[in-house]
This record gives sequence, structure tokens and C-alpha cells, in this order.
Amino acid sequence: MSLIRVCIVGAGRISALNALGYLEHPDAKIAAVCDLDRSKAEEKAKEWGADKVYTDYAEVLKDDEIDAVELLVPHHLHCKMTIQACEAGKHVSLQKPMALTLAEADLMVEAAEKAGVKLKVYENFIWYPPLVKAKELIDAGEIGEPISIRIKSNAGRADLGWEVPQEAWAWRMNEETCGGGPLVFDDGFHKFSLAMYLMGEVEKVSAWIDRTEIVPEVYYQDSPAMIMWKYKDSKRYGIMDIVTSKDMFINTDYYSIDERVEVTGTKGVLWITRCTAKMLQIPTLIVYRDGQTTNYENLRDNWADSFIDSTKDFIDCIKFNREPKLNAKEGREVLRFTLAAMESAKRKQEVYLDQMP
Repeated sequence: MSLIRVCIVGAGRISALNALGYLEHPDAKIAAVCDLDRSKAEEKAKEWGADKVYTDYAEVLKDDEIDAVELLVPHHLHCKMTIQACEAGKHVSLQKPMALTLAEADLMVEAAEKAGVKLKVYENFIWYPPLVKAKELIDAGEIGEPISIRIKSNAGRADLGWEVPQEAWAWRMNEETCGGGPLVFDDGFHKFSLAMYLMGEVEKVSAWIDRTEIVPEVYYQDSPAMIMWKYKDSKRYGIMDIVTSKDMFINTDYYSIDERVEVTGTKGVLWITRCTAKMLQIPTLIVYRDGQTTNYENLRDNWADSFIDSTKDFIDCIKFNREPKLNAKEGREVLRFTLAAMESAKRKQEVYLDQMP
């Protein structure tokens, strides 16, 4: 396969970032754009140099010239549209969260395996270059044996960055279409994935999830939230702190949320900052060991960089017939972690991941 031809399905705001890796990869082409709003699809097709425009997903799947689909659709459509693509012999890059339930995820894993196609759960945080470098340092023993991880998500006032249209928020406020809240279930999937990527499999989780009204009766965020977990077969622990500071300005080109990560080991500590936003004007990766700090100054650290690298990985997986980072089975485990946290808050007790239905 010399040129991998992709159809981007869903021409909303995030598609601008998902498209970048295809536009930069010499072996990929955005061949088509599909959206229910034809004018939006035509606008993106012109911008990306796509030859075809669709408003009917079924027609995309009938197109023999399309090798893969990039699914950027509401969460409740993930399972059905993924299975349809697999059955049509298309490789799938699927926006997170993978599905609404583990039962749906199992059907998707089975469909991809049966069809012999690649199914990548699109997760860009584990491709953010400072986090990739941090993973290399952890694996090399730079901070000794990892003991704990702290992940901070801080949402704030959206003066800059992206304006998200009302219709995009509407389906996210409906549990039947979104599956959970915007910070813990939706954006949280990034952070749960990151926690597993850096430190390993999780055994059990305890969570408290509150609610902050942003626009009364219209838009809320599932925060403040505090989520704690224990890693499997180890004395490693993690904590995620999610808050909404409604009156705090967030310096960002994208969404108004900032992330900070701290990993402590037996010999040192490392900190990663500035993923989605630019709150802290310091090096995006700092390591402390033996009384000294090392600043990693020249890492690519724009949020868009993580999208570019994640998308390029999908193309290379197809080209070289290998598994993507965060394949279907791995994506299911992140989903299980996410759902366990939500279940813990609901039950008001700790939940073991292997007991999730």
C-alpha cells in the first residue's frame, strides 16, 4: 500500500488537529471528508485538499478507494460506526473515549480482530513529546523505582483559545450521548491513559466527583473531583485532582484547561507541564536527582505536536502492519479504569477494576 487514503468523519473543531499528521505524512492523503453538514465538509475538504465530500457515512464505507476512517463523532456513535468500518475492511482511528460501556468495547475489539484491520483509540497525550521523554527517563531508571504519580487538571475561564459552539456542548451534557461528564469521562480519558502509560496496570480506584455549574441548567463540569488508585502487584499509587476555577484566566491556544504531572521515584522526581494550555512559563520537563535539577528546554511542546505524532503513528501502523500505541485492547483497559472511577464515586466505595462488568 503506497498511499493510505483516509476519510475524516466529523468536521468539528478538533478535526483541525487530527488532520495535521495526515497532511505531513508522505504516505497518507486525506481523500474525503464526511459530515452531516455538507457546507462544513466542503470547507474542510478544500482546506485539506480532499477530493471527495460525503454526508452519508454508509457511502464512505462503500468507497473502495478509502483505506481508513478517522472517526470524530459523539461518543454514543463510536461502537456502531467502528464496527461498520471494520466490517467494510477499513482501518479505524477512533476518538476517545472508546465507548460508553465495556460490552461495547468488547464488540469493537472483536470486530477489528475478525476483520484483520487496525483499530487505534485516538489518544494524543501519550504522544506529547515532554511526556514521551518522561516515559523514556522513567524506564531508564532516571528517578529510580516509580512510587507515585500526581495529575492535576485545572479548567478555567475561556477568554482565549477555541470557542466551542453550543451544539457541541449539547450532546456532551446528555449522558445517553456522552456517557459521562466532560472532565472525568471525556477529557479524563486522556489522563487515565497517561496514568497507565507512565506507571502500569491499575488494580483498584476510589473517587469523589462533585459538580460545578458553569451555565445553570445548560452546562456543568464534573468537578471538583479527587480520584486515587493503586497499581497492580506493586506499592505504586496515583492521584488525579480535577478542578474548575471559573474566574481564573487560562493562557491557551486551545481548550481552557491546564495539566501538570508529577512522578516521584526512589531517586528523584520529574515534572511535566503545559500540554493543552500554557499556564506555567517554565520548561515543560524538569527532573530532580542527586540535589540537581535538569531542565529540558528544547522539546516540542505545542499541544498540536501530540496530535501530529499520534496520527503519524496510525499511518505507520497500517504501512508496517504493527499495532498502534493504545490499540483496541489497551483502549478497553483505559475505559475500564475510567468507568471504575465513576462507579466508585457513585457507590461511595473503592472499586477493583477486575470486578467491573
